[in-house]
Amino acid sequence: METTLRGVGVSHGVAIGQVRHMGTAVLEPPAKQIPAEEAEREQGRARQAVEAVAADLIARGNLAGGEAQAVLEAQAMIAQDPELIADVDRRIAVGSTAERGIYDAFSHYRELLAGAGEYMAGRVADLDDVRNRIVARLLGVPMPGVPDSDEPYVLIARDLAPADTALLDPALVLGFVTEEGGPTSHSAILARALGVPAVVALPGAGELAEGTQVAVDGSTGEIFVDPSEEKKASLTRAAEERKAALAASSGPGATSDGHKVPLLANVGGPADVPAAVEAGAEGVGLFRTEFLFLDDSKKAPSEEKQVEAYRKVLEAFPEGRVVVRVLDAGADKPLDFLTPVDEPNPALGVRGLRSLLDHPEVLRTQLTALAKAVEGLPVYLEVMAPMVADRTDAKAFADACREAGLQAKFGAMVEIPSAALRARSILQEVEFLSLGTNDLAQYTFAADRQVGAVSRLQDPWQPALLDLVALSAEAAKAEGKSCGVCGEAASDPLLACVLTGLGVTSLSMGAASIPYVRATLAKYTLAQCERAASAARAADTAHEARLAAQAVLSGE
Repeated sequence: METTLRGVGVSHGVAIGQVRHMGTAVLEPPAKQIPAEEAEREQGRARQAVEAVAADLIARGNLAGGEAQAVLEAQAMIAQDPELIADVDRRIAVGSTAERGIYDAFSHYRELLAGAGEYMAGRVADLDDVRNRIVARLLGVPMPGVPDSDEPYVLIARDLAPADTALLDPALVLGFVTEEGGPTSHSAILARALGVPAVVALPGAGELAEGTQVAVDGSTGEIFVDPSEEKKASLTRAAEERKAALAASSGPGATSDGHKVPLLANVGGPADVPAAVEAGAEGVGLFRTEFLFLDDSKKAPSEEKQVEAYRKVLEAFPEGRVVVRVLDAGADKPLDFLTPVDEPNPALGVRGLRSLLDHPEVLRTQLTALAKAVEGLPVYLEVMAPMVADRTDAKAFADACREAGLQAKFGAMVEIPSAALRARSILQEVEFLSLGTNDLAQYTFAADRQVGAVSRLQDPWQPALLDLVALSAEAAKAEGKSCGVCGEAASDPLLACVLTGLGVTSLSMGAASIPYVRATLAKYTLAQCERAASAARAADTAHEARLAAQAVLSGE
């Protein structure tokens, strides 16, 4: 009998197939004492396993490229963390085996993360995955990972580590469903990049029996268990209609009455550029530069290396707009040479622009590299700072850009509620705003983007978040300046219409989402988008906001 479950849809499309569950490794090794004379050998075993797992993660990243590469390289850094390794050595020196030393050291660090004001709790899944891979290697058991199958299937997991998500084969994994995670988790972002339908934050997903047939709607978040033939036909027909609409849609982003809304791509480096160009991106709305800095956590990349990487992206969009975010380090992206250690709550500490202002030489080198990279290119370069809190921050960044001789527009990201509330003040110092809705939601609702239990508060349809978007857009309009959205909210086609109605002037997203957003925007007038935005803001919950906007746009 057909039943319906509802999670959070995070990647468009429909997948129909049989359930297969994520495999797990033996998690806890036996506790036994070793003689003192074996300690050095066990320490060597532990180090070899750590290096092998780190190398495997880096190799997976190189294969996946783009945003996935940066995520996996960050995981490799976790495996090689000097403090963790030192803790492992200490435990082995007093009698632990290599595998038990790894397990206990990671468990201790896990407790610290879980207690760090909840913000870092979302990284526990990444930490557990690294630990399990090292322990599995030492025990000689299979690595955790996706199941072996000759037939396509729908993957079910408690959560998906980036190492698994990055290398999913879309020919075999029709879609995936997880119990944990949220709309802006690593798994969700990578799923959209792969174009794999996905639903997250579905309690009880693990109880679906192996081999059960399900239909996954990555747009609505619905899971149909044992779907009828009529339901499967209906979902397939809807998917084909969407595909046809996408194929018919091309050119710049605009509403049906000609109001232009440039559709830009979020990229993590040169490897993401081909997909963005193929999707018809009109430029880059968020160029994350962190990928360059993850290769070596001890020191920043040279100016020459930065110039080379930036120029590759800038050259791909002649006459287009490329918005570069300077290094956003700290919190879940620590760098030894830049971010403080042992902060009680890194999310509320020295991160983003704060880190750069504490290390002006790092910021100066990056800005100088950008100035050199854009020389002679017919591209419109814009550079923005992450985690701007107020006008003082904005002025400090703009001053640094001018001192570096950068010929570009300077902007500020709106990720902190104070920046939205005082947007007009900030715009006295910079020329544009860019809304990072992932972090803005996180700070507005005190809800970690990686914690499934609070995913409803990370929903970009939350009316309070829409209010902050509207405040920012209204301030930019009053100052005659632009206000874009580069967070994951822009990848939702219906929400893209609402954002347009709120006054947002450009939308940036993963390349895979651009055709969906373009096709949907082209169906409605600006006035319809404005009415949908008003209806959504008048609602009390995210679910009601979505329904209200849908009703307006469908003419109900």
